[in-house]
Amino acid sequence: MDNSWMYNLGGAVTVCDTEGTIIYMNKKSQSTFVGDGGAELVGKNVLDCHPEPARSKLATMLKTQELNCYTIEKNGVKKLIYQAPWYKETEEYGGFVELSLEIPMEIAHYVR
Repeated sequence: MDNSWMYNLGGAVTVCDTEGTIIYMNKKSQSTFVGDGGAELVGKNVLDCHPEPARSKLATMLKTQELNCYTIEKNGVKKLIYQAPWYKETEEYGGFVELSLEIPMEIAHYVR
C-alpha cells in the first residue's frame, strides 16, 4: 500500500523505530515541531525531545509496547494524542506512531 496519503493528513503523524529513532514525520508533524528542528528531527531520537517524566514514560512504552492516549490543551488548542506501537507486515514490533489531532474544546461523546 502506498502511504503517501499520510504526508498531507490534517493531523500530525510521527513514527519512530523500536529504539526511539524518528523515521517519519508528515507535513503537519514537521510544522508542529518546527521550533525543535522540524523535518531535521528525522534520524534523531524521540527520547531526546521529551523532558522528564515524559521521557521515562516513553522509554517504558518503547520496551513494553504499551498504548498511551490522552488529551492536551496548549495555546488555546485542544489535541488528542494517541501513541501506539506499530508492527511490520511480519507482525514484528516496529516502534511507535504518534497521532496528534486537533479536536474541539467541547466534543460529543456517544455510547453505541
